[in-house]
Amino acid sequence: MKRRDFVKSASATVFGASLPFSGIHAQSRYSKYAGQTVTFSVPSHPHYDAMMKILPEFTKETGIKVETDRLAMGRMKEKQLLEMAKPQGDYDLGCYVVMWKGEYVAKNLIRPLEPFFQNPALADPAYDIKDIIPVYLENLGLVGGPKGYLAGPGAKLYGLPYGAETSVLAYRKDIFAKHNLKVPETYAEFGQLLRVINDKEGIGALASRGQAGHQAVHAWLLHLNPLGGSVFDDQWRARFNDKAGIAALKFLQEVVATGPAGIAGYGQGESNTAFLQGQAAMYLDSTSLAGLVNDPAKSKVVGKVSWALHPMGTRRASQSGGLGLAIAKNAKNADAGFLLMQWLTSKAQDKAVTKVGGAPTRNSTMSDADLVRQYPEFITFKEALKYSNPDWRPIIPVWDKINVQALGVGISEALTGKKTAEAALNDLVAPVTQIMREAGYKV
Repeated sequence: MKRRDFVKSASATVFGASLPFSGIHAQSRYSKYAGQTVTFSVPSHPHYDAMMKILPEFTKETGIKVETDRLAMGRMKEKQLLEMAKPQGDYDLGCYVVMWKGEYVAKNLIRPLEPFFQNPALADPAYDIKDIIPVYLENLGLVGGPKGYLAGPGAKLYGLPYGAETSVLAYRKDIFAKHNLKVPETYAEFGQLLRVINDKEGIGALASRGQAGHQAVHAWLLHLNPLGGSVFDDQWRARFNDKAGIAALKFLQEVVATGPAGIAGYGQGESNTAFLQGQAAMYLDSTSLAGLVNDPAKSKVVGKVSWALHPMGTRRASQSGGLGLAIAKNAKNADAGFLLMQWLTSKAQDKAVTKVGGAPTRNSTMSDADLVRQYPEFITFKEALKYSNPDWRPIIPVWDKINVQALGVGISEALTGKKTAEAALNDLVAPVTQIMREAGYKV
């Protein structure tokens, strides 16, 4: 059975129409919990900016209050780990970055969702989980299957995507028209454009992340996958320093050399801002940028941007990642937290958050005729999802440690000129292998 088919069949089994939903109406579903407060850990992120605009409607509909604890992404994880390790923590519902899902399950910090969805007193019969984009559900929600994080035997649902993303190329159509440039379809064309744009237009060619740690690794992975590389082989041995890994890092070094000044210190926010403020002609990263591009309060390039697929290397491959929602194992109001999670990710609210600048999670939203007229880039985004790779990075429990403490340091050294691409990646093999061995992998 193909992976995507497994996701569909698993969701049909777990959330099938045979469950005893009859007689449970929305009002009775919420009435028991009216007056409770869901404490919700959320990040500073464009999708959650949009969510805040629709959140008051939940309390109005249900009587359930919501208190949000909003923190920067790194600080958010630190506080979540602290709170979820207590006998009873402050959080009922939490947002997590995709890399954290395996770690949170391994540490027994979040709850599987099947019991909630199989409870007819809580589950919405109109929810239709099969409408959620399959790669998003797999990538952000499943733990315990093949490799520990993919769909297949043993996989269980621990979270729902909310702020999920894939990668696409945004480009300044006015600049491309001015210089009669062709939108790159391949990495060979992509690489040639970098110097051309930088020389002809006098601005950065491509906005990118590059800050030491997760941000630099994310930027490198964007090129590693389409160029045919992978972090590990099938035996969990490091292969990131092979020909593909080095080529991807050299490409990223060229991005830094031809891009806006300061990329080596850019996180996602700085990369977004560089493109939105007209300091770069291209952007290759998250689809979450779309809501910002169209916002005149945040963007100087409204009406000047078009979208294309992630260029092809030896294969088509776009990223899978972003943010999800999970119920804390030690939640005080777990059922009410689930009701909020279910409401936010429902068909109606997926469309509502998209209309105010959020990222769609459902096929029905991406195909909605009115929304496609408002956001024609959804046509490209849907095509990009065909190539979104759920194994884009190894989401094992120790990945965040490898990501931040090893790869994120070495790749930064290459981007700041301290090491060559070859030396940076070769020097990382031993520390990454040691982390894997300490985690119990026989490598």
